[in-house]
Amino acid sequence: MDYIAFLQDAIRKLHGCESEHLETVHVDERFQGQQVWKGDVEVFHVPDHPNADQLFAWGFRESDDKPDLKAVTVLSVPPITTPRKAVQAYIASEYRKEQSNDAN
Repeated sequence: MDYIAFLQDAIRKLHGCESEHLETVHVDERFQGQQVWKGDVEVFHVPDHPNADQLFAWGFRESDDKPDLKAVTVLSVPPITTPRKAVQAYIASEYRKEQSNDAN
């Protein structure tokens, strides 16, 4: 299965709808001058989704020990309206999860 098909399969499973790949956008996200994320975000049209027309998605590997590709999907709903904002929302979400886990 190719990369785009992998992401479309994840979209189907996670959001229950079909998708059409529109474009690839490179994102280089920095915070206080330090690179915190760099990669390509795929933009999909999701005409049958009840809450969004577009969705942003990308894949990553958690570590070298875990070679399976994981998919991230972020619906394009305000204020998340660009690939960069999708990455920022994902980073913030992961940070909050990490802080919550550290508190327990």
